[in-house]
Amino acid sequence: MKIMRRFAAVAFALMLVAGAACADTLTLNGTVEAGLTVPVYAPIGGTVDEVCVEKGMHVSAGDILFSYRTEKTYASGDGVVTGVFAKAGDDAEIVTEQYGADLYIEGTTIYSVSASTSKAYSSAETTIVHTGETVYLLCRTDAKRYGTGIITTVDGTSYTVHVTEGNFIIGDSVTIFRDSAYTDKLRLGRGSVSRVNPTAVTGTGAVVSVAVQDGDEVKRGDLLMETLSGTFEGYEMTGTSVTAEEEGVIVSTSADAGTTVTKGDIVVQIAPVSGMRVEAAITADDRQALKAGDKVIIELESDESISYEGTVRYITEMPEEDTEETTYKAVIDFKPDENVYFGMPVVVTTPEAAQE
Repeated sequence: MKIMRRFAAVAFALMLVAGAACADTLTLNGTVEAGLTVPVYAPIGGTVDEVCVEKGMHVSAGDILFSYRTEKTYASGDGVVTGVFAKAGDDAEIVTEQYGADLYIEGTTIYSVSASTSKAYSSAETTIVHTGETVYLLCRTDAKRYGTGIITTVDGTSYTVHVTEGNFIIGDSVTIFRDSAYTDKLRLGRGSVSRVNPTAVTGTGAVVSVAVQDGDEVKRGDLLMETLSGTFEGYEMTGTSVTAEEEGVIVSTSADAGTTVTKGDIVVQIAPVSGMRVEAAITADDRQALKAGDKVIIELESDESISYEGTVRYITEMPEEDTEETTYKAVIDFKPDENVYFGMPVVVTTPEAAQE
């Protein structure tokens, strides 16, 4: 009988020891969650050309999130670029205020003649000139300076000739004829040679890119520069795209192609991979067994051979709502890798339990 009582006492003691050991260990079920979301703001106002991401899509640093539709400025005629003052990031209108234009083009027409029919041969035919008419020019002081031109504007007895061929000196006085033989009866009057000013090219908004540089030859219709409405105000941006700054998952987008955004609008929200954390439910009875700063082991439910070390950041003071049992939320930090994704289930254990 004594032996039986002694055996029962030993068994009870072993149960107490085992119970004490179990009290030192803890196992929790959790999921990988986004610890934070990072908004991506529109750096400048403008029209969205394309949104390249969707909710739930994984992006890497440098991936394009969305792009702007630019205003494109084209060459209005043939010529040579003689001055480029604007560069990417500039306010096009401020550059124009400083330099008169964002860039200049020196056209193929260098000289112009301001003329009048007051010195034309006295006939009905020679005192009337026509826009688009080809005429022939002869310097009154040096017959070696001659050329050809086209009448571009007519205002009563005054008209303008753009010189298409020939070399003159600015200020030359020329006689204008209807034929290359300079027949006096076909004299249309006289004029003075002046320099045709380079064409000023201007834009509005922020300069995204300039497609030409000094000395480039351009044809009518060639792209000169691209701009966006608004100003960058110090924001360093080249091209028309906004990219992700770090790896993450798209939480939401709030713009579509063709919509207009203003500077500071949130266009995309990203959950960075670097912000991943584990959230696990812990009962009121177990809450005292875990505290902020404790080390834990995180195992993937899908592959128990993969585990990570975690650190408890905090445990909520208020219980979770809409749960049958009173539970609290434990938030655990860890360093994820390519095996981890948002929403995946994990098992959290204390180091003692992991050694069992």
